[in-house]
Amino acid sequence: MAALVDTHCHLDAAEFDPDRDEVVARAREAGVRAQVVPATHADAWPGLRDVCAAGDGLHPAYGLHPTFLEHHRPGHLEELGDWIERERPVAVGECGLDYWVDGLDREQQQHYFDGQLRLAREHDLPLVVHARRAVDAVIASIRKVGGLRGVLHSFSGSRQQAEQLWDLGFMLGIGGPVTYERARRLRRLVADMPLEHLLLETDAPDQPDAGNRGGRNEPALVVRVLDTIAGLRGQDRGEIAAATTDNARRLFNLPAPG
Repeated sequence: MAALVDTHCHLDAAEFDPDRDEVVARAREAGVRAQVVPATHADAWPGLRDVCAAGDGLHPAYGLHPTFLEHHRPGHLEELGDWIERERPVAVGECGLDYWVDGLDREQQQHYFDGQLRLAREHDLPLVVHARRAVDAVIASIRKVGGLRGVLHSFSGSRQQAEQLWDLGFMLGIGGPVTYERARRLRRLVADMPLEHLLLETDAPDQPDAGNRGGRNEPALVVRVLDTIAGLRGQDRGEIAAATTDNARRLFNLPAPG
């Protein structure tokens, strides 16, 4: 089977501090040869850089997550541009809009999101986008800036929204939620969506699959997402592994898996 890519894993999170090396080793044993590790706020960028530098196949993305507004400062967008110039990440993110969490100022979210969209276009980098109850607003923002590409992480929207994203050059990141039988709309979408728009992810340590309900997620478990998708589509898991890995390499300009 082809090597796998976990396109969204917060390997720098404190939950992995006790056994990060073992987590990476288990991932490689499971066939996960690359991980995209997106940032959440500026204070975390140095630690994320160090985590990625310490292991093979760990690729950083730098950004300002919408649910970390209390950490963001106006100058962080300029700092992000400097980090992109100096560090050459594989993507800008995690960025986006979150209308699900109460008390998050939507105007501030939009300010930081728009700034990151412009940085991605300026530096010709893909985006790792977060959207909770805000998919339409995210689509409108992407369309307004134009000339962008990326992934909508943990997609949970409609087929119509998915098709709009595909037309705009975006892929869908699919993770643990698809393994839950109650996620009927998502499972219907994944069952027949064009394979060229599909990426695998875990969002570890969050969003565990149905077999690990309530537990800590980790990148090795992306194989459970793969197997669920293969079952939903009635396709060979190796075919889906090869296609999604090729999608990830193409989007993030990743080297051939080692």
